Amino acid sequence: MDSPPRVIVLDEVTLRRFDPRADVAELDRVIGEAREHLRPWMDWVVGHRLASTVDFLARREAAWEAGREFTYAIVLDGAIRGACQLFRREDGPAGGREVGYWLHPAAVGRGVATRSARALVEQAFRLPGVDFVEIGHDAANRASGAVAARLGFTEHRRSPTGAGEHLVWRLTRRQAEWARGVAQEDLRLSAPEVRGSHRPEPEDLSSASDPDRDQSMCARTVRPM
Repeated sequence: MDSPPRVIVLDEVTLRRFDPRADVAELDRVIGEAREHLRPWMDWVVGHRLASTVDFLARREAAWEAGREFTYAIVLDGAIRGACQLFRREDGPAGGREVGYWLHPAAVGRGVATRSARALVEQAFRLPGVDFVEIGHDAANRASGAVAARLGFTEHRRSPTGAGEHLVWRLTRRQAEWARGVAQEDLRLSAPEVRGSHRPEPEDLSSASDPDRDQSMCARTVRPM
């Protein structure tokens, strides 16, 4: 069975697979502290309690073993500061995956969301048969949208909800490969001896003018507690 690594190190940020026993108390405390920050975007925090955390971690462990979902603790400065997830919806196409994430307010504004999401997107395209990755969130949550745009995703669809509108972004394998090629070209052009080179424009990849940092971070596709 193909699955991403249990631990992904991103400079000072580490993504690691949750431990369903050792992480209960810390994750429950972090969710409690982040409740008001997450409440506008994530319905599951409203009635959250310790039993919810225990159940969430147990279900995520089973889902990882089955190869359905891969959920990570986002660790910053040695402490859990959120969660991110790579998964496929049961009613979704076989070639698609989704990325979801949320952060404790103490971790926003440091690029943690962008780096975490980028790492999971890279892992998604390493899985066999994955043609595209999506990020979904409340359309009013512009910070989550900025993360998606920054990673090269383009707006795919909008659908009405009881409280507003759900926005889905998509990145295809072709777009991801183009972006990777641009990054490699940028490195080549940064060499002192390279002069006068021109970088081609993408055919179907939009650029983002959003700020470099995520200020509020939660994509609604993280599985509910």
